Order: sequence, then structure tokens, then C-alpha cells
Amino acid sequence: MLPSPPSELPELKSESTTASLEKKLEYDDLSLDKEKFDVSEQAVSDDDAEDEVIQNAEDVAIQVLSTEDNPDLPVFTFRMAFLGVGLSAFGSVLSTIYTFKPQNATVSQLFCLIIAYVFGTAMATIIPSKGMWRYLNPGPFNIKEHTAIVIMASTASSVAVGMEVIAALNLFYDIKLSAAVAIFQIFASQMIGYGIAGCLRSLLVYPTYAFYPTYISVVNLLQSLHFGGALNYKRRRYFWMVFAAIFFWEWIPQYPFPLLTAISIVCIADNGRHDWIRNLFGAGSSNEGIGLLSFSTSWTLITQGSPLVWPLQTQVNSYIGMAIGYVVLMLVYYTNTFNARDLVWMSQDLFATDGTPYNATAILNDDFSVDPAKLAQVGLPRFTATYTVSQMCYNFSLGAAVVHVLLWYWGDLKKTFGKLQFLGKSDECDDPHYAQMKKYPEVPHWWYLAVFFISLGVGIGCSYTTGKALMPWWSILLFTALSCFLAVALGLIMATTGFQLSIRYAVQILAAFIHPGNPIAVMYVNLYGNTTAYQTLAMLQDLKLGQYTKLPPRATFAVQMAGSIVGAIFNYTMMITIVDNNRAALLDPVGTRIWSGWVIQGYNSSSVAMGALGRELFSFGKPYYLIAFAIFIGLAFPIPFWLIHRYSRPGSLVSKLAAYINTPIIALYVGYLPYSVNGQWWSCVVIGFAAQWWARSRRPAWFKKYNYLTSAALDGGSQIILFILSFAVFGASGNAVNFPNWWGNPANLSVDRCALTDS
Repeated sequence: MLPSPPSELPELKSESTTASLEKKLEYDDLSLDKEKFDVSEQAVSDDDAEDEVIQNAEDVAIQVLSTEDNPDLPVFTFRMAFLGVGLSAFGSVLSTIYTFKPQNATVSQLFCLIIAYVFGTAMATIIPSKGMWRYLNPGPFNIKEHTAIVIMASTASSVAVGMEVIAALNLFYDIKLSAAVAIFQIFASQMIGYGIAGCLRSLLVYPTYAFYPTYISVVNLLQSLHFGGALNYKRRRYFWMVFAAIFFWEWIPQYPFPLLTAISIVCIADNGRHDWIRNLFGAGSSNEGIGLLSFSTSWTLITQGSPLVWPLQTQVNSYIGMAIGYVVLMLVYYTNTFNARDLVWMSQDLFATDGTPYNATAILNDDFSVDPAKLAQVGLPRFTATYTVSQMCYNFSLGAAVVHVLLWYWGDLKKTFGKLQFLGKSDECDDPHYAQMKKYPEVPHWWYLAVFFISLGVGIGCSYTTGKALMPWWSILLFTALSCFLAVALGLIMATTGFQLSIRYAVQILAAFIHPGNPIAVMYVNLYGNTTAYQTLAMLQDLKLGQYTKLPPRATFAVQMAGSIVGAIFNYTMMITIVDNNRAALLDPVGTRIWSGWVIQGYNSSSVAMGALGRELFSFGKPYYLIAFAIFIGLAFPIPFWLIHRYSRPGSLVSKLAAYINTPIIALYVGYLPYSVNGQWWSCVVIGFAAQWWARSRRPAWFKKYNYLTSAALDGGSQIILFILSFAVFGASGNAVNFPNWWGNPANLSVDRCALTDS
């Protein structure tokens, strides 16, 4: 499907950058609407507005979500505490187990939301509400209790990178931190990001432009489940119908008929005979191919592209990047750039010169420093060409993101930081959801600052408990400051487009030059330089979720803290149990069908490659110096398009096309394909245009009522059945049950019939 015609392309900005976000970020209508929408408590039910097309991306937060609020609804109830702590413990244990499983699965926020709703409504029905019982059951299960449970449980269910680093120290370096030190370090590493998030509320939570597209479906579902009226009754019924449909469908492509996860006519015709066809068109199995013209019917895969919730501009830029990626990746490999043909097509592993997996420990002394004699004998490791290109593109994207934000959002940055507005309430913010929140006491900024500095101190202290600094104090301060800076750029892009950039490779390469020959320090840099920024983004999204559902700010603060505490305790407890009882399997490069250390091995491999051999691999003139310098090259990417937009005739087609281009997204998606399976992207193209272009412009009433609810239902139903299948047949419980082989589940071919296997 082709992009919308030029006359309907959106405009990212309309005037100079000093007025950057005072105008609305338009989808694909060229008009510049300065009028504010009428914000009534039943905005989403206003029949007069049903047929009005949503023109601007952030207006979904006004026209799709209700601003209704009842300040009398209780939040801190027995139900909230019981289900919040219970689901937090369950989610953190389960997500830790998944970390050490061959299957790549997570405990999603929608999973927690649906389970909380089922149990919450059951408790409201079963527990008496008369007399003293009213303290246990104060009435119907309400949206604020529900939101508090979801925030607490999802915070705990996000596996802390601190836990993974501690596991890597235990497994590969025999460094065993005490339980108290480990738990405090996990908790502190999360809370540093929380403190940063609190100080960025005026920029990345309160305003309408910070609307977090991927959270619209979550809020839409919460409001549909809890708000009354005939319309929401229809929405609830619609939700459960779609939920049931995908629940009963999703097990088919996931288990008996995996061909449906990646349908490629080219692959079916070739039947695994030609490698180049597998590389270009294959997409059904991990690291098989880049999936040109491969379609999927599995929502578990399709939802990775967020086709129902990402604004059309975000999706179009990602598809442009992938289109370029098809050409670049094939050219690099088949022109033998980086001696690509010596190694496999796709892999994220380290390889020796002869193409075998690289033995990283064979070059280290007992103190984990590099032994020059051993290195001379073993040789330097190599990356596959596709993985090299991917790392370069991720770093292009990071450099482009910094300049993109400075050019397009300079006015808002100056307004927020120039007046120190981030240290006070945003009185100039006219967001209708924020206006409803002003009746509640705000969390003082000094609370967040206290959390930040106390957590930073605890993190530094925990780094020195082994007698030798795992990471020097000055380095923790340096990379935490870097995270603060990057969180602003990443947060602005994520809040307005729904797109999340990766900074992992850039941070690790920087660490390689700051801590040469020290793989442990490089591993810890990932904790403070990379994870802190993403923890900030996660906390910002939860703060916005609380604003959308009118959860009092201090309640949001409390449940986030509680979820982090419960998560840290159970993350560590479950991790150390698994590591102590399955050490051999976790150290094995292949693992077993029950346990695998592939996630932890990845941390170790990258820390060795970049920590022990950073200067040998990434310095100027060395084999992979372009990966490091890609950050600086990427700084130039947004400038031509901004100059064209800035100095072209206002309103001209050239100006609008230049504004439509988002170079950080394009750059990242050029290198987005050389990972795992890729059978879903062409389905995302079809669904994305059907929803965000056709339905939004041609069926605006349906779009407002049901588009985001459809996304929530599809996500929830598919995640529930995947959870069941993981334990029933995929081996999460210890026993895998393979489905009998047939044409749709071949024994000697990959699931899309594009590659021969050893089976």
C-alpha cells in the first residue's frame, strides 16, 4: 500500500522553532488549527463531535479519552493493596523466570490490567459491603483502584537490568553480592530514573503534546471498563468479543500452524532451495531473513509495530527506513563489505575468524583483564555484517535524535528550562486532563530530588561493597548525567510519536573508551548510562497514565515506589534461586529446552567485546570504527530537512514534505530488521494505513470509539493465550510439547518454508 498523497501529508511544525509545540502536531491535514477543543466531562461521548476527523496526533488524548473525574472515588483500599502487592509479586517472579527461558516473553501491562479487573470485580461482588465489611469493600471496583494496581504491578513486572547485571557477575565472574546489597542496588538503579522523571513532568507529562500514543489504548480500555452509559456498555461488549476472538485464534499460528506467523509466497515457491531468497524474503524463524513481502496473521508479532496506535507519520517514517534497509543490508552482504560472506547472514553473537563462536573468556586473565598473548593467539572477534550495519544505524539514530529535538523543540526546551519551569507547577499548560488534576495535591519536586540523590548515593555505595569498585563513583555520576540529558531527547520523541530509540550501543562504546580493558565496568555502565534513561521513560508513561485516569499524583508516587520495592525483592530472590540451581545450563551457549542464559550471555559478550577490546575494535581505523563514529555522523541527518522546511515558502509542498521526515526513526529502522523474526511488518503496513489513514479520515466516529479499544482487546487476548501456551506447551513449566509435523509445521524447513533445518 502506498503512502497517502502529498496533499494529505502531515506537518510536523508550522512556524519557527520558537513556537514549536504551540501548534499541534498534525497527522496529515494541512490546516493549522489553533482552537482548543471543548473539554466536557463526556467529551468522548459527544455525538456532535463523532464525525469530526482527528487532524492532529495529540488530539486523540482529547477526542478519544474522557476527562471525567470523580474525586470521591477511593484509591487506597484493601482491594488495591491486596491485588497490587499480589500481582506485583506474581509479575516480578514470572518476568524473572522468563529472563532465563529460551522463549522471549514478557509480562505486559495489559495482562496485569485484565487480571486485576477480573479479580477486582470479583472481590467487589463476593466480599460483603455492610457494616465493618465496608472497609474491605467500599463499593464497586473503580478506575482509580484499577489504575493504581496496574501501575504497581507493571512497575514490578519490568525486569530490572540491575538484576541481569548481578546475575552476569555471579555466572561469569564468580562475584556474588550479598542479598541486601543486590536488592538495594536493583531498587536504587530504578529509582534514579524515577527521580529524573519527576523533574521532567512540566515538559513530558503535563502538556497535551506529550500524549504517549501507545498508552491511549490502555486508558481507553480502563475508561470503557469503568465508566457507565450505553456507549461504554457497547464498548465493553465489543472489547470482550474481540478479546475472545483473538484468544481463540492466536493459538493456531502460535502452535499447530506456525506458517501463519510468516506467510511468504516467494518462500513457499522456493521451498528452501536458495540462500539469497531466504536472506531477503525469509522471516518465520529467528535470524532467518529480513522478511520482504512476508505477511503475518499472529497478533503477538503484529503488535510489535503498533499499527493501530502509532500516528501515521511515525509509521510511514519507520516503513521508509525498512525499505532502505532491504537495499542496504543486501548490498552490504553480497558486496562482501566487512568480509560479510565469511560469516552467517544474521546473528548478534561474536565470531572468531573462522566463523565459529568466539570464546571471550579465552583472552582474559584471572582478574578479567586482557592477556595480550592470549589475544594474539585467539584473535579479535567479529560481528556479522548485518549486525554491524544495525549498530551503526542505531547510533545514527541517536545522533539524529539529539539534533532533531534541539531543532524542532527548542522553543519548548527554552521555555521549560530557561524559566526553571521543571522545578515548579506548569501554570501555562492548558491540557484538559492536567486541568482536572489541579484539584489534587501535587508531589513536591523535592520528593523526586530526594529520591534521585538518595538512590544515587546508594548505587555508588553498593558499587564499593566487594572491596574493589565495580564501577568508580565518578563514572556513575558521569553516566547518570548522560542519562538525564538523553532522557529529555528520548522522552520528547517517545511522548509525541510513540517511538522509542535505542542508546545501548552508543553508551557501551563510550564506556569502552572511558574504561578500557575493564569488562565489568562496561557492564555496569549499561545500568547507569542506558537503563536509567529508559527507566525514566517508563516512569513518565506511568505518570501520564495517572493523569489520564485522574489518579491523585501522590497515589501514583506511592504505588510506583511500592511496585519497585516488591519487584526488587522478588527479582533478586527468584534470580539467585535459578542461578544457583541451573548454573551449568545458564553457562552453556545453547542451554536446554527448559533453561537458557542467552540474555545474561549477551551482557557478558558485549561487555567483553567493548570493555576488554573497545580500542582494538572501535578506535579510528580499527575494524568497526564506523559504529562509534556513526553517532557524530547522525548529528547531521535532520539539518537539511529542517533548513528546507525553515526557509521554504510556508505552506508549500516542499516545506511540508521536509517537516514530515523524522530522521531518527528512519535511521533506526534501516538497521531494525536483522533481529529475530520479521514476518509481521507488511501486515503492519496494511493495518496501519487502514486504521490511521482510512478509518481515521473516512470513519472518524468508529475510529474514536473503537480503534484504540480494538488494539487493547487484541493485545490482551493474544497475551493471555501466549501466557497459557508458554506453560502448557512451550516449556515454561519444564515440559515442552511439540506439535506433530505437517505441511504447515514442517520438520525439515523453517516455519515459512524458506530455510532448510537440521530437523
